[in-house]
Parts: sequence; C-alpha cells; structure tokens
Amino acid sequence: MKKIQLIYILCCCLFTVNAQNNTDIIIGKIDSLNSTILNEQRKIWIHVPEGSSSELFEQKKYPVVYLLDGDAHFTSVVGMIQNLSFGVWPEMIVVGIPNTNRWRDLTPTKAKLDPSMMVDSTMVANSGGGENFMSFIEKELIPYIDSKYPTDSYRMLIGHSLGGLIVLNTLIDKPDLFNSYVAIDPSMSWDDKNLLNKIKKTPLDKKFRNKKLFLGIANTMSKGMDTVTVQKDTTKTTAHIRAILELNTYLNNDTQKQLSYKGKYYKDDSHGSVPLITEYDAMRHFFDFYELKLDEQDYLDPTSDIVAKYENHYKRLSKEFGREMKPEDDMVNGLGYQFMNMKHYEKAKQFFKLNVKNYPESFNVYDSLGDLYVATENKEKAIESYKKALALTEYPQTRQKLNKLME
Repeated sequence: MKKIQLIYILCCCLFTVNAQNNTDIIIGKIDSLNSTILNEQRKIWIHVPEGSSSELFEQKKYPVVYLLDGDAHFTSVVGMIQNLSFGVWPEMIVVGIPNTNRWRDLTPTKAKLDPSMMVDSTMVANSGGGENFMSFIEKELIPYIDSKYPTDSYRMLIGHSLGGLIVLNTLIDKPDLFNSYVAIDPSMSWDDKNLLNKIKKTPLDKKFRNKKLFLGIANTMSKGMDTVTVQKDTTKTTAHIRAILELNTYLNNDTQKQLSYKGKYYKDDSHGSVPLITEYDAMRHFFDFYELKLDEQDYLDPTSDIVAKYENHYKRLSKEFGREMKPEDDMVNGLGYQFMNMKHYEKAKQFFKLNVKNYPESFNVYDSLGDLYVATENKEKAIESYKKALALTEYPQTRQKLNKLME
C-alpha cells in the first residue's frame, strides 16, 4: 500500500468518534426557555459536538446553525454536519426551533384570505407574527444559547417554505443578526409578493457586506413547463415558483455586489424533497474555504513545507470566523508520528513544535516531542521534553521512558 494511502487512513481515523458504552445513539437533547415576547414556553432541540482532547486545555467554541421547522429537519441536518465535519466544514451546534403556531410565527405580514389558497381560514387569520418571532430569536433565544452553550460569533439561519420567507425577511431587516442565510423554496408569493416587493426596494448596500445568502428553488411546475416558459404563465398554481424565480433574477442582477448570493434550481426535486440537498449545497458554498487541500507531494516530498500550509490555512479560518482557530492537537500529533515513522524527522519536529506552541498546557505535546528526540538519538532534548510533560501531568508511561533514559 502506498504511503499516501496510509496517511489518508490515519487522518480519517483521527476523526472517528469513540464508541460509547451504552445502547443509545444520541444526537442531541431537548431544552426549553420561557419567552416573554411570545408569552409561551418554547422547546428547542440542541446538538453540541462531542469535542476533542484539546478541550482539556481550553474551551472550544462552535458556529451555530439556527434551524426553523426544527423538528422536521433536525436529524438530517445534524447527521449531515457530523458526517462532513472532519474537514469539509466545521463542527457546529444545531439549534432546532419546533413550531407552536407556524402560520403565526413564519409569516412576516398578515395576508388576506384568498379562496385559492388551500389552507384553513383561521391559519391565515393568525398570520403576521413573524416580526415578533424574530424578536424572540434575537432578544431571547440567541442570548440564551450563547450563555449556556460553547458558541462562537458565527451564526447561520435556515428556513424552508414559510421558514424561507422569514429567513429573507430577517436578512433584509436585520442583516447583522446572522452571517449566512439559507432560504429553501421560500413562499415568496405570500401576501401578493409583499416581501419580494420589499426586497426590490431595499438597497443591497454595504450593510450586506460579508453576508451570504443561498436560495434553493424546487421544481413545482406542471409537466411540460420549464423555468423560462413558467414565467409567462398567469395561473395560481405557478405563482409560488414564479415569485422565487423573480427573486433569483433580481438578486443575480444586483449591481452593488455587497451581498454574496447564489441561487440554484433543482429540476429533480419537489417542494418536499429539496431541503436536504439545498442545505448540503449551501454549506459547501458557504464553507468553500474550510477544507485544506493537499496533494501527494505535500506528504511524500521531504522538502515540501506542509506545516506552513497548515499554519496559513488556520490563519485564514481565523479571519473568516473572526476568532483564533487552531488545528486539533490529535490531528497534528498523528501527522507528527506519521512523518516520524516515514523518517521525515524535520517535518515531524515541525508538527510536534506546532502543537507545543498551540497547546503549551498539554503534557502530551511534550511527551510526543520527547519521542521524536529519542528517535533522532537526541538524549538530552528527550529528557528535557519528558520532564516538561511530567511537570504538567504525572503519566506512568512517560515516567518509564524518562527513567530508561536516565539509567
């Protein structure tokens, strides 16, 4: 087997979640808070990543995904994030917000009852509470999550259908509340396209700088139509997709280019099937900078400066997320040992030294550095490193290695 394959397997193993000694598979918990704004108790579904050994030395923080219709999309979004948080995108906290009164909370305006709308008249009568609902999220839910869970400042809002309507309304009214927005087949025809007209009247100026929007468009047209011919249609059955396509055209033609926008039409997906693929594509788009892409030569060429690539990559991550970000100590340690086994001692030393710089309170980083000095027959440096490790944590195996050198 080629050495590069071994490195790949090693890196994958570093991100494998340890098995738990129980019979339950748990991806989150149900929390709740009392809302004075909505005058009701609101349940929230929470997923927090399991973390890593680096959290023994400093509190790790995570971006937060706020998910409307939370009970419907929680498991799929959590599973997707967990599956690709080994390097494609970051580990994230997910806050699912189940509904208590969907038509009230996820509509920004009160619509007139239209007989062609196949909904209960009481639902439409109770509509228009979206502004109040977003006040709950801004003033009660976000502060509650930030006070109780290890969050960083990066936030994403995801909504489908009426939820997508609220996502867009929030982007226009409060762009700084979230960093990125995902509107999935939003109900843009609601209330005679009230929000669509509002967006067209809103200058997408510097207030929207560094904000990102991904719009997913489902195929809700009748057979024989396409995205061009449907726009000439005037029937109520196509009002939904026509309004979304109108929004997509408007945003694509925006000349100020402050808002980072991408829209995508999913020909083979219906209104019900489009959420999952849109959420995946949106995150790949938002976090296109996150994955560190290396080639075979970075690993096999002794002269390649792979450590510098790691350091520069994490500098960019720190800039994107607005806080210092470091490579996981387990991952760096594994790479150090891999290069040590390949007898690329200088690369191994650079990785072990990187861990010492990032995690100076970890006994393990000095223990690993000591192992490298043993391999390179630098007895004096090995003793010094093992003593530093033991000064932090009295670990039997490290003590045995030191005693053997001292003998």
